[in-house]
Amino acid sequence: MFNTTSTLMRFGSNFPPNHPLFSSSQGRKYSSPFTTRKRLLVYPCSVQLKAFASRKSERKRRNDRKTTKEGTLTSKILSPDGYKESADKDSNDGNSGRSASVELLNENADAAVQVAGSSRAAVLQACIITSVLLVASGVAIRQASHLAYAKGWANFDSTEIAFGFEMWHIELIVGLVILISTSRFILLKIWPDFAESSDAANQQILSSLQPLDYVVVAFLPGISEELLFRGGLMPLFGLSWISALGIGALFGVLHLGGGRKLSATFVGFAYGVATVTSASLVVPMASHSLNNLVGGLLWRFAASNPQEKQM
Repeated sequence: MFNTTSTLMRFGSNFPPNHPLFSSSQGRKYSSPFTTRKRLLVYPCSVQLKAFASRKSERKRRNDRKTTKEGTLTSKILSPDGYKESADKDSNDGNSGRSASVELLNENADAAVQVAGSSRAAVLQACIITSVLLVASGVAIRQASHLAYAKGWANFDSTEIAFGFEMWHIELIVGLVILISTSRFILLKIWPDFAESSDAANQQILSSLQPLDYVVVAFLPGISEELLFRGGLMPLFGLSWISALGIGALFGVLHLGGGRKLSATFVGFAYGVATVTSASLVVPMASHSLNNLVGGLLWRFAASNPQEKQM
């Protein structure tokens, strides 16, 4: 006889004791054992499906919460407010960068002003110191030459070129200024090397100067250089065009720039000839100083008018 209780225990059923299968009332028709097995097999599967569905629902809820969080973060980033916050941050960073750039430009401008001021002071200081040294050298050579001539140790006395002045010297001075300034202007137009070297020298010396400073840097070198070269050195070799050419060549060599050396040699030779002709240092000193002044003013005018400089 088929035992229902053992069958239920074998299938591991969890039916309660009062289940109809455990009832022993007479006159009741019991189900077939095969039907009971079928029913018992269905119940545990339903429990497993329910548990599986529960776990699946839990995973789905977790995924939904994760998706919701990501969607919220994405919507916050992509929302107009998010763009606004990002734009505000970028704007603040840009404003900070621009502020730093403006401060840096202001500092550079202040530094440029300080450099320009120091350059002007340095140019004037160098001009004064150099002129004093040239004058001292010229005076020393003239005095030594005079003493040597008085002792009979030298054939020429540098003091023979004095500081006398006559009215016709004005014509000589004007002629020298016109000749040298015109020659310089022509060379600037037809000789690129001379134009480049002259512009570089003028840019270095004259760019930071005030208008009245041009008088200082024109006359101090003109007077001191002529005292040394035409008043001290040239008479040592005699008063002739040969000594004028030799000292003129030395004068040209001491000038920087390939083009300026040759032109300075010509200018020095012209001053030497004028010195021999007039027997006066006033003529070369005045001519040299005026030529420096004219050249500086012309460069200043051309620098302030680029169209005139390119013509």
